[in-house]
Amino acid sequence: MHWIDIAIIATYVAGVLAVGVYFLRKNKNEEDYYVSGRRMSSYHIGLSVVATDVGGGFSIGLGGLGFAMGLSGSWLLFTGLIGAWLTAVVLIPYVHRLGRIKRLLTFPQVFRHHYGRKVALIAAIISAIGYLGFTSAQILAGAKLAISAIDVDLTTALLIMGVVTVIYTVIGGMNAVIHTDTIQWIILMGGLILIGLPIALHAVGGMSGVREVVSGEMLAFNNVSVTTLINWAITIIPIWFVGMTLYQRIYASRTVRGAQRAWFFAGLLEWPLMAFMGVGLGLIGRVAAEQGLLPGGDVATMDPETGLPMLIRHLMPIGFMGLMLAAYFSAILSTADSCLMAASGNVVTDLIRSGKSGRTHPRFLGMSQLVTLILGAVSLVLALSVTDVLAIMLDSYAVMVSGLFVPVLGILFWRKRSAAGAAGAMLSGGGLVILLTVGTRRWDWQMPYGLDPIVFAITLALITFIVLTVISPSKQPKPKLT
Repeated sequence: MHWIDIAIIATYVAGVLAVGVYFLRKNKNEEDYYVSGRRMSSYHIGLSVVATDVGGGFSIGLGGLGFAMGLSGSWLLFTGLIGAWLTAVVLIPYVHRLGRIKRLLTFPQVFRHHYGRKVALIAAIISAIGYLGFTSAQILAGAKLAISAIDVDLTTALLIMGVVTVIYTVIGGMNAVIHTDTIQWIILMGGLILIGLPIALHAVGGMSGVREVVSGEMLAFNNVSVTTLINWAITIIPIWFVGMTLYQRIYASRTVRGAQRAWFFAGLLEWPLMAFMGVGLGLIGRVAAEQGLLPGGDVATMDPETGLPMLIRHLMPIGFMGLMLAAYFSAILSTADSCLMAASGNVVTDLIRSGKSGRTHPRFLGMSQLVTLILGAVSLVLALSVTDVLAIMLDSYAVMVSGLFVPVLGILFWRKRSAAGAAGAMLSGGGLVILLTVGTRRWDWQMPYGLDPIVFAITLALITFIVLTVISPSKQPKPKLT
């Protein structure tokens, strides 16, 4: 890599760390650290939401889908649009009001309010484990990008990505996360729209060059099965209802309307904008490999997720390569930091402090930073043991959604919900999806109609919730927002 590209990336990393240092002096307590003092504007929140949701895992993963299946891979993020808009209408008005009144910091605290301490504890464990998986996926995405674009081994790349992410997240908290998310998203989209797509498309001979190489189905929008669309929808849409990173941003918003605007804005940024940028570059990466422009790029044996990084390495001119790498590193860090903050919030607020709300103290700030540091190290170790970015992300999604989605629906729509029903749904849904996922990979179990295990896990969770709620109804009056 040329020294100009290295200088660009180094400047970017230094800027990110500087933001963390700046907000180190601004944070006074847990509320500042985890929900930005509840005073963020809709502009910052909206960019942070989409940067967190799409991030590096989906950026690299979308490139892999574009490489493997073409433009139809963009439908993956259409589910993000649906999820964002649904939660803006259904979830945000209630959760924002509850968070303000009860001074909530985490998602499981909502469960504590409605189902009690034991149920909230289970939710916290599921959420924390899921977000450790997310963080690891993002670090791995950054490492894959680095080893494909730069002459560096995987371990070194993982250490670099992990250390940078953990340092500025630990010291700056949610204030640093949201502000860097804003900067990172602007860098990402500017890099893709103004640099990446035009240069890459020109290098392969424009659209005529693309059409000469790939089949027509790669440029169509129906090169995806109905089953795959269902699996994507059932995996991704519910995460908008149970994602700890999203609840933290709801609490951080100044007003309900501001949060709703942020979510509507984020949905449009995900699809069509980011969706087509991501799969489009992945598709061009395949074309470049077919044309022999990527040394050693054998389409039959390549990991689809390395197509995009190799495209950046071999087709981007000096200087532009550094800008593109900075853009993708921005996407990766914007999700990794948020996921790490979510896991830290679960451990500190819901496990160590047992979900008690309304009480903050400066000494809890130091505890929060220490826990964030420890969890960052754990996620880095986990990243060293996995290989597939999109798979680990979707697995983490599956466990969280299978266990937590049905109890959230109970809070929103069922007045007779019970703690027994919620606990049963979490344990049965989360347990079944783990069993089925392991079975399909280790013992080659086949799911009926090719559906994802999460479909059956959510179904079992719903049945369990209903049965246990009827058998063991709640003895507590419906909680009030007073």
